[in-house]
Amino acid sequence: MQPDLQMTSRTSDLSLSSNKVLRNTYMLLGLSMIPTVIGAMFGLSMDFSFMAQHPIVGFIGMMAVMFGLFWGINANRDNGLGVALLLAMTFFLGLLLGPLLQAALHLRNGAQLVGMAAGGTGAIFFGLATIATVTKKDFGFIGKFLFIGLILLIVASLANMFFQIPAMQLTISAIAVLIFSGYILYDVSRIVTGGETNYIMATLAIYLDIYNLFVNLLQLLMALTGERD
Repeated sequence: MQPDLQMTSRTSDLSLSSNKVLRNTYMLLGLSMIPTVIGAMFGLSMDFSFMAQHPIVGFIGMMAVMFGLFWGINANRDNGLGVALLLAMTFFLGLLLGPLLQAALHLRNGAQLVGMAAGGTGAIFFGLATIATVTKKDFGFIGKFLFIGLILLIVASLANMFFQIPAMQLTISAIAVLIFSGYILYDVSRIVTGGETNYIMATLAIYLDIYNLFVNLLQLLMALTGERD
């Protein structure tokens, strides 16, 4: 009887800890959307011609800033500076939405497409997060497949920076939607099952899933239903 009681106690403690991490993650995730929107508003009025003319240099510079922020967030994952750096990163990523939003809003139905992409992203996130939370199933087994898919996706994206093939970009965006949807299920499941116990790192992972899902959904909608003048 005693071992059963101890096991029940450990299970209860794990559940309470996971719920706390999940609650804090969702709170910080909601907060992170504020600097993202502010960054996107600034990005809409910025001139990104340099990045368009020098995509490789722009990509390297962007990745340098991103990896610097990733390192800083991870190094300060247990204190308030980690939160500040996370919010700084979401502002930076909001800025980087500028060229995509500028292109979208030049379409006659651009504002509608942005709204559809945002709504679709929200629906996918809440649906998959609910599945992971309610079922409490461990979806860790899909991690390896998602990681391999992500590596192949990055390689294909880098290759298409040189070839600029529209059909290839469309395929990349469609696959990316599937991969980052899978990552939402995977990352929320890790929190629920106790695999991730730091809410700052959990927020970073889920934020990147949502961000990339939105970007690729919008690119798909622009390519398939965008109305040009």
